[in-house]
Amino acid sequence: MSRYAPEPDFRHDYRPKTGVLLINLGTPEAPTAKALRPYLKEFLSDSRVIEIPRAIWWLILNGVILNTRPAQSAKKYAAIWDKDGSPLLIHTRNQAKLLKGQLGEMGLNDLVVDFAMRYGQPSLETVIGRMRGQGVERLLLLPLYPQYAASSSATALDQAFRALMKLRNMPEVRAVKHFHDDPGYIAALAARIREAWQYGQRPDKLVMSFHGVPRFTRDKGDPYYCECQKTGRLLAEALGLGKDEYLITFQSRFGRTEWLKPYTSETLAELGKARTARVDVVCPGFVGDCLETLEEIAMEGKETFLSHGGGEYRYLPCLNESPEWIAALSEIVKKHLAGWEAAAGEDPALRRPRAMERGAKQ
Repeated sequence: MSRYAPEPDFRHDYRPKTGVLLINLGTPEAPTAKALRPYLKEFLSDSRVIEIPRAIWWLILNGVILNTRPAQSAKKYAAIWDKDGSPLLIHTRNQAKLLKGQLGEMGLNDLVVDFAMRYGQPSLETVIGRMRGQGVERLLLLPLYPQYAASSSATALDQAFRALMKLRNMPEVRAVKHFHDDPGYIAALAARIREAWQYGQRPDKLVMSFHGVPRFTRDKGDPYYCECQKTGRLLAEALGLGKDEYLITFQSRFGRTEWLKPYTSETLAELGKARTARVDVVCPGFVGDCLETLEEIAMEGKETFLSHGGGEYRYLPCLNESPEWIAALSEIVKKHLAGWEAAAGEDPALRRPRAMERGAKQ
């Protein structure tokens, strides 16, 4: 049995194509404990996500977490599950479709645009194999994480390259590391927030909540914290906010170790105790709404703020399918495709080298 995946049949009219692959975190197939267990096992077995000795973590994961957490997480997923499935899956699929259309309007008509998940389905191995079958010889990998972190962007690229290692005829590959300070991304965030503020007053505080990571990752050189701070500062500047009008916080803490601070939950409790009249919360680190935004922030965050004496609480949706975001994403893709002439719809397989052209004229 070959260690490599079968290659597409050779054709003389073969036309190499350029592909763009959006990569997101992933989602269980259903909001049930049965579906959550394999999803969580894959996610929490990733050494990029959990950086403690494997033997110790194996006992904790298989002896405790996988026997309790699936049922707990299933209830949370059920609270936000859409009739068409997981919100994250829906938004990611829509973004890929809209990106394809936007790139076509920009004259990039011959691109293969698809999406895959780091954990769960559709898997990177399946989608990369499908793109190779469609004639993709140049592949741009684009993790949908604005701020780079080893536990998100890096593990997505790790898995993509594992899939590529199974190909006999590997395509040319490029990767987008981050876009935390991209002008189009910042402008899209600002437009999304202004839209929410269009019919009402600005809040007393705008809380920018980013996904958290363990504190020690910053000490070891992960740039995530600094990139979140830069995104927050640029967004505040785009909105014309003073330093006392917004806060940058971190959510989704897991386990007993210290994570990046300030914690979103504790900040919301403090704002509630201070009898803050109105708080708006936005999650700039997520380009599509998911469990962490719709349940943890929109539901749990609201309960925390109100139960501690706060006034009005509003969660502002992610970029999702907003036209400004799709336009910004298209520009990010176009920039990283520069020099790959196939992206412009040309056919490199049919284009002769200049030396051959000169020879034909002699």
